[in-house]
Amino acid sequence: MHGDLLSLESAPEYIVVVQFLYAANVVTSVRGMLGHPNQLNLRARANSGELVSPTLYLAGPGFRGDVVESPEHAAQMVRQQADEGWDLLKVYPGLTVEEYDAMADTAREVGIPFAGHVPADVGIVHALEKGQRTIDHLDGYIEYLDGDEGQLDEARLQEIVKLTLDSGAGVIPTMALWETIIGAADFETLRNYPELKYMPRDVVEGWGESYQKRITSPNFDRERASRIAENRKVLLRALAEGGVTILFGTDAPQQFSVPGFSIFREAEHMAECGLSPAQILVSGTINVGEYFQDKDTFGQVAEGHRADLILLTANPLEDISNLSEQAGVMVRGRWLSREEIDQRLSDLAAKHGSE
Repeated sequence: MHGDLLSLESAPEYIVVVQFLYAANVVTSVRGMLGHPNQLNLRARANSGELVSPTLYLAGPGFRGDVVESPEHAAQMVRQQADEGWDLLKVYPGLTVEEYDAMADTAREVGIPFAGHVPADVGIVHALEKGQRTIDHLDGYIEYLDGDEGQLDEARLQEIVKLTLDSGAGVIPTMALWETIIGAADFETLRNYPELKYMPRDVVEGWGESYQKRITSPNFDRERASRIAENRKVLLRALAEGGVTILFGTDAPQQFSVPGFSIFREAEHMAECGLSPAQILVSGTINVGEYFQDKDTFGQVAEGHRADLILLTANPLEDISNLSEQAGVMVRGRWLSREEIDQRLSDLAAKHGSE
């Protein structure tokens, strides 16, 4: 439910790799949240079967503070993206309250959802009240709860959980990636992920350089990063226990978040927060199908649903790590056998290892 899909200006072979890695690793639908002007062509290629790819739903070019010039401009962007056929609007940091409200009100008028970050001036409470469809990365909650300073206040936590539930918004935790983003992850562990061998070497090296720069910055506070990471776990557990809709997403490809393989990392992190295997599976199947019910019918093994199926050799309800034990994946009725997947992965590892 949160993928950073590539622009068609990226190397064609890299686009093919990213879409294949998703599909080969139990990801049969992706909501792309990094809108590029030409990305609708990628959606058409993927959804027609031209690429081995999940079905794509795309946010348009982002509503950024350095892009949106005024409330009037925000409203104009909404109408333009709705006319162009994007599936939703992507909210980024930096919007003023007036710009955000103009976007939200116009989006409601033309019937297009908006989702993503929570701008600092807007805040989580106002974003929920204005109908933001999803809060990605749990953005805005830690700030509201002062979770960078100490333990979360239980009364305020339950208050914001109830407000989220009442608003109908879903949350997309991206727990694994966010530990990397804030510098709370162990660098040696990240750089030794075995799945990195399937990504272009220059991409992986860029991830490493960026992470090292972050954690060696004079302004980096490791204790604060660890505190935020722990409070995010408490927050996700409270949201799940409070009945808020949890939606699965990893923000791949991003720093050390390899498309498809990041699913298994994220599931592990969600389990550490106290979510059951069933809750984790529902967050990536039934809940996603319900979110997109006006677009298509999928998310369950049921008559009339899109033929997106994963065949496993072990029961993920017993252990969520069994999600990686797939015998094959069916994407929109196209079967990818374990043998085909392994061969293509082997070819990718050989290619990128020789670059």
